[in-house]
Amino acid sequence: MSTLPPTSLASPTGLDSIEPDASDAAATGTASLAALRLELDRLDDALHDLLMRRASVVEQVGAIKNSVALRPGREAAILRRLLARHAGKLPRHALVRLWRELFAATTAMQSHFTITACDLDRGGVYAQLTREHFGMLTPLRVHRSPAQAIAEISRGSAAAAVLPMPVEQDEGGAPGWWTALLHHDDPRIYIVARLPFWSRRPEGAAQAQALVVSAVAPDPSGADRSLIGLEIPFDLSRARLTTMLIAAGLASADTILRREQGGLYARALIDVEGFVTEADPRLSALRASPGGSVLRPPVVLGSYAIPYQITET
Repeated sequence: MSTLPPTSLASPTGLDSIEPDASDAAATGTASLAALRLELDRLDDALHDLLMRRASVVEQVGAIKNSVALRPGREAAILRRLLARHAGKLPRHALVRLWRELFAATTAMQSHFTITACDLDRGGVYAQLTREHFGMLTPLRVHRSPAQAIAEISRGSAAAAVLPMPVEQDEGGAPGWWTALLHHDDPRIYIVARLPFWSRRPEGAAQAQALVVSAVAPDPSGADRSLIGLEIPFDLSRARLTTMLIAAGLASADTILRREQGGLYARALIDVEGFVTEADPRLSALRASPGGSVLRPPVVLGSYAIPYQITET
């Protein structure tokens, strides 16, 4: 009958060399996980403290301004600054969504805030785009025509309206709603933002493009484009209009012409670089173009922050 060598249990090759029991490793992992969760709790508390502190500062700002708390230019500037310093695996579009909800909540703190949108195709894409930008819980009314949505701003029952991008001819029932902004009605309505603010849309995100209008004048973001409205002779060619714009120093990236049947003049929507105001001398130069090609003084319909180019999915 064989017996174990006397050194089998006591030698360095015995129990002393056996790796720790699996239960010990599991206990260590559980302890590490608990510590990490505790750290997350501490971070959540710190974030909450900062959010409450930020809300308090917003209250103070609202008490000083005493006006509609719509600052699309400043919001865009804040997002650009945060995106520029962002690092790590948290997706940039998630950062934008977090701050858009924060903007929505703090704007609502300062005044009654309702948004209206025009959804032409009944598919809800513009309503979805509005929710994404202005917050999931912001009061929203949806209309089937741009005129109905704009009327809410005129009545003061909505702070802003989300409208389809302008087109040269009516498509899908969308009129050239921007032509109504050529008249300085009371209250005057401006284009103040372009949606969506971030590019590279993931699956499930609204794919439409839209402009936002409001009775509050646009504010600069530091990287903007402006929209200028013109009334021109009906038969003025696009090439001639382009020459006029270049001569005035207003080279356009995009020009929309609308010639309504039987009309005496055409209307042009000019998208130009920079934050342009009606005091800009280039508008006077355009007005003084040879042949009186601009029938009435150019109208700055508004400006928008250039959307941020997020390249990640």
